[in-house]
Amino acid sequence: MTRLTLTHGDITRQHVDAIVNAANSSLLGGGGVDGAIHRAGGPEILAECRALRASRYGRGLPTGQAVATTAGQLPARWVIHTVGPVYQQDGSADPELLASCYRESLRVADELGARTVAFPAISTGVYRWPMDDAARIAVETVRAARTEAEEVRFVLLDERAYDRFAEQLRRA
Repeated sequence: MTRLTLTHGDITRQHVDAIVNAANSSLLGGGGVDGAIHRAGGPEILAECRALRASRYGRGLPTGQAVATTAGQLPARWVIHTVGPVYQQDGSADPELLASCYRESLRVADELGARTVAFPAISTGVYRWPMDDAARIAVETVRAARTEAEEVRFVLLDERAYDRFAEQLRRA
C-alpha cells in the first residue's frame, strides 16, 4: 500500500526518485513550480524537453498527460512533467483532467521504477484551481491509484496549501 505524506517546503529539494513538475504544455519552462524545477535542475532538463518537443510532442504535452526527463542537478532521478487544467469559474473546468495528471504521473513513475514520488499542488497557482477542491482530487486520486510507488509525498509551499491537504488526508 502506498504511503501518502505531506511536507511543507521546496519541491526542488526533495530526495525522491521522481519529482512531478506542474508544467505548461510547451515543456520549456515557465513560472511557479515549472520555472523553479528548470532553474534548479539545470540545462539537462530543458535539453530533454526540447528533444521531446522535436519528436513526440510537437504541439506540446496535452493537458492531463505526463512524460519524464532527467532530473539534471536536482536530488531526484527523474522529473515527470504533467500539464494541469486551467480552472474556469464558469463551471467548464474538468476535474477529470486534474485527476488524470496524478494518475498519469504515477503510471510514468511505475514505468521508470520510481518508488518515491513528490507532487506539488497541480493547477493551484496561475491555473487558479481552488485549493480545497484540488487537494480533494489529488488525495482521492492517489489513494485510488494502482501504483508500485511506496511513498507519494505532497510538497506544499505554504501553510494554507499544507492545511488543505492535511484536512483531505484526515478525511480519506
